[in-house]
Amino acid sequence: MYELIQVSGNSYYIQSPAKIGLIKVSDAEVCLIDSGNDKDAGKKVRRILEENGWTLKAIFNTHSHADHIGGNKYLQTQTGCEIYAPGIEQYFTCAPVLEPAFLYGACPAKELRHKFLMAQESDAKPLTETVLPEGWQIIPLPGHSFDMIGVRTPDDVVYLADCLSSKDTIDKYKIGFIYDVGAYLETLKAVKEMKAKMFVPSHAAPAEDIAQLAQYNIDKVLEVADKIVELCEEPVSFEELLKKLFEEYELVMTFEQHALVGSTVRSYLTWLKECGRITSQIDDNVMVYRHN
Repeated sequence: MYELIQVSGNSYYIQSPAKIGLIKVSDAEVCLIDSGNDKDAGKKVRRILEENGWTLKAIFNTHSHADHIGGNKYLQTQTGCEIYAPGIEQYFTCAPVLEPAFLYGACPAKELRHKFLMAQESDAKPLTETVLPEGWQIIPLPGHSFDMIGVRTPDDVVYLADCLSSKDTIDKYKIGFIYDVGAYLETLKAVKEMKAKMFVPSHAAPAEDIAQLAQYNIDKVLEVADKIVELCEEPVSFEELLKKLFEEYELVMTFEQHALVGSTVRSYLTWLKECGRITSQIDDNVMVYRHN
């Protein structure tokens, strides 16, 4: 873990729970794509920089989930590097309490205020094409998060952030986190058609061809959607539906999983309503869902 691996030319990644991209922009300077999940990850990244005699110029965050921005604060404090994040993700990076608050839909309970959901604050600036090193390209990858992006480097290496997961991860967790199901499916379809020398997803092995894995992710999203429609054969409240899904997929309910999976299921319900596959109504002061 935290091994530096060269992908092609000046494009590397650091093997970690969420892969950290590292790109040399000169003999002495590097930039990171994301920073790992916490201060300890930041320390390990800094050790790699020191061992190679590199100066950290900037961190480009793909999105604001804690396992991607957790090393920001430490690395920025220690090196003075700039930090950039795209769109809404910038605000979440500067004020990480927004993440558990968004998931909970209110002031977040203490069970959600921990480093896996709420990173330390860091001073992030807007990520636009104008601040990128020469030859870099931003790739919009919305769906998993609000304004998530990927990056294509001059070596034709594409860092895909969290837009897809490995088969093992999907089979283990069953219902992966999604903010916008419709946008996520469109992103996966676009990624399926992409060509590059190498793709580096954060939660899957690097690959020259990503199409098969993208299709697997698509199939699993549609499978969950079909299961939700099936469970809405009779009017069902959100809590009843969530319970049935946990039982169907043999998941274990915790406070955190209620928030994470619950947020995703609400996103599925929004998309299924917009597609005309389910309807919602208030029945005796309870919101219930039913398929059409």
